[in-house]
Amino acid sequence: MKVVSGVGLWVCTATIAVLVSSCKSMAPDYVRPEAPVPENYMVAAAPLPAEPAPGLHWRQFFTDPALRQLIDMALEHNRDLRAALLRVEEARAAYGIQRSERMPDVSLGGQGVRSRMPADLSPAGRSMVGSEYRAEAGLTSWELDLWGRVRSLEQGALESWLATEAAGQAVKTSLIAEVATVYLALRETGQRLDVTRETVASRERSYQIFQRRYEAGATAKLEVTQVRTLLTQAQVLQAQLEQQQAMWFNTLRLLAGDSALAVLQQQQVGQAVMQAALQPGLPSALLTSRPDIIAAEHRLRAANANIGAARAAFFPRIALTGSFGSASAELDDLFGSGSKTWTFMPSISLPIFDGGRRRANLELSRVRSELAVAQYEQTIQNAFREVADALAVRHWLGKQLEARQVARDAQSERARLAQLRYDNGSAAYLEVLDAHRDLLATEQQLISTRYAVLISQVDLYRALGGGAYEPEQDGTIRPISSSE
Repeated sequence: MKVVSGVGLWVCTATIAVLVSSCKSMAPDYVRPEAPVPENYMVAAAPLPAEPAPGLHWRQFFTDPALRQLIDMALEHNRDLRAALLRVEEARAAYGIQRSERMPDVSLGGQGVRSRMPADLSPAGRSMVGSEYRAEAGLTSWELDLWGRVRSLEQGALESWLATEAAGQAVKTSLIAEVATVYLALRETGQRLDVTRETVASRERSYQIFQRRYEAGATAKLEVTQVRTLLTQAQVLQAQLEQQQAMWFNTLRLLAGDSALAVLQQQQVGQAVMQAALQPGLPSALLTSRPDIIAAEHRLRAANANIGAARAAFFPRIALTGSFGSASAELDDLFGSGSKTWTFMPSISLPIFDGGRRRANLELSRVRSELAVAQYEQTIQNAFREVADALAVRHWLGKQLEARQVARDAQSERARLAQLRYDNGSAAYLEVLDAHRDLLATEQQLISTRYAVLISQVDLYRALGGGAYEPEQDGTIRPISSSE
């Protein structure tokens, strides 16, 4: 009988590895589902030239230096983002573990055994003391992936990693948009508070004047009460805005860290100008720009790969175990001539009866794949709705802003004329009070609408997938790396 040498064994094993690596997975061919959304948005897109959001880095979109600094701080210190990036590292490590299953587990080992056999158990009828020493290199139960089971599991782990990474990008995009939204809301509240404080100071002076006139008998107590009521209303509004401002401060500290307030206090901030126009493009562009859609598609691919692994479980599983080394009864002769030893133990297994476990596992994989398709389509629909809503809000808020500017000018003129009529004795002071009350409300609404327009731009930028890409030196774009 011809003895196969140890070198020949390893060459044979390497050859098998090459052949096995070419085995095709039994997973179904992946076909991207059709996007379940219309081809165009209902609201007309911004006229050209306009910048497509995915190619516009957030530093180019947000030009306010204080806002840029706050976003940098949030990207560095936010706990939610840190947890998302750690989940990416976790998924990458899991993929590395699964990928290693395709390679044989080769190890080196040594063993020394010395034992005594009693006389009643010894074939020679007397007690014996024996020794055995081994030094071997071997592989342990390496599966030949003839049906692509291991390859499918590796592909599923890879897609899960990529899905987690895309989900991390989605968290980053949402964080950027949330910081910008809170910052703008804080600026809006600050401007409304400034107007309210000026109004309170003006009405306090008016109240003091009317109080002195009442004490001098030059005016009725009703007018003093009316002025006092108007002052109280402004003071209540001021207290409400102070409360709202404190809450926005707390939210910003949660997002960007405790140093966020110092940034607002130390740095001169402007109007928080942003790009005037964004090009929404077609809904199909969302498939390659929205991180959450990219993550959903990777999860769909992972579910598709798991079907291949479930199918392969119905076929025989072949594994190789073997070793090559040296063995001797004496330690000095361990590597001597004639001490070579090897083992080669292929095994094959095919469960005959498992109570329907494999069939149920295949059905589970198919159901999860169909569920992933539904979730993918739902993600696309949500993305389409968010973009459509953002476009509609931006369009109609622009109309509201124009109307509120006209209304503020009209209310200002009304308050001026009412004061003149009162000074000339042609109207009661109640007319002046109503005019000033409406003027304050109109000014508050104008400020809120102005900032709502800016926030709608942020919402549109996020909905279109902006903020998750980094410009290259050659002008191309790439996803922001998880380590940034």
